[in-house]
Amino acid sequence: MQLIDRFLPHGTNFDFIRYRLIAFGITAVLILGSITVIVVKGFNFGIDFAGGILIEAQAVEGKADLHTMRTSLATLNLGEVSLQEFGTTGRDVMIRIQRQDGGEKAQMDALGKVKDSLGTGYTYRRVEIVGPKVGDELVRDGILAVVLSLAAIAVYVWFRFEWQFGVGALVSTFHDVITTFGLFALTGLEFNLTTVAAILTIAGYSVNDTVVEYDRVRENLRKYKTMPIYDLLNLSVNETLARTILTVTTVFVTVLALLFFGGEVLRGFAIAMLWGLIIGTYSSIYVAMPMLIYFNLRNGKDREKDADPTATQRP
Repeated sequence: MQLIDRFLPHGTNFDFIRYRLIAFGITAVLILGSITVIVVKGFNFGIDFAGGILIEAQAVEGKADLHTMRTSLATLNLGEVSLQEFGTTGRDVMIRIQRQDGGEKAQMDALGKVKDSLGTGYTYRRVEIVGPKVGDELVRDGILAVVLSLAAIAVYVWFRFEWQFGVGALVSTFHDVITTFGLFALTGLEFNLTTVAAILTIAGYSVNDTVVEYDRVRENLRKYKTMPIYDLLNLSVNETLARTILTVTTVFVTVLALLFFGGEVLRGFAIAMLWGLIIGTYSSIYVAMPMLIYFNLRNGKDREKDADPTATQRP
């Protein structure tokens, strides 16, 4: 613990708020760019949302022969079929097949054709069949979950602090969520239920980081009643900087392990979390904090004057 403490910055005096206009410009570009990519390009919906068949196959002996598998499955005329190796042994393959016309019976027939084509050289560890109705319901539920989480976060911060803090936290969290959506639309990474879980986790992490800094602001408002808001915000960020670095580094290393060793199933989740850690830290410092200046947050002395109008008349 002492070794870690040696590398953490203490007593820093960085002028973070100085770059607020540049940060706001970057934030605007990220949000508008993300919305544009989402509208123009859309998402690469996984089986969870688009419907279809998902199969996890494992070679009984030796490594899976992807070339032979592709050639064999291409002759079945099942539409779009994608194969992707995952895991570290080279034996595991993820097979995705687009939704077939004709209802559940057509999906089962397609699954039977795949198994017959691959033969006895593979075992099937996981098979999922998702219909269009279920996919549409999951899309609506996923959107509803994200919207309700953002609303709950705003209400929580609003009641715990003041309205300025609630709006700042909401804008900051919205920024993190929408840019994560934009990342998936831009890169074409598969968007599934695991991705929704990652986005909700990002929202929770982001607001936690923001609340820690806002709590220090509130504490300093009582402690330094005459300090200008600009200086007080910088002081609050610097005082929580060591905690922020330690938290981000710890989670970052953990998520890296998920990315490299978690397999294909957790790949999208890990990428979303890594992006969320970076963008969440940025937004807490450069979006949530500077916005308090423009929402006319008052220092401790001004608050006392507002509470006691006769204070300015006393000799």
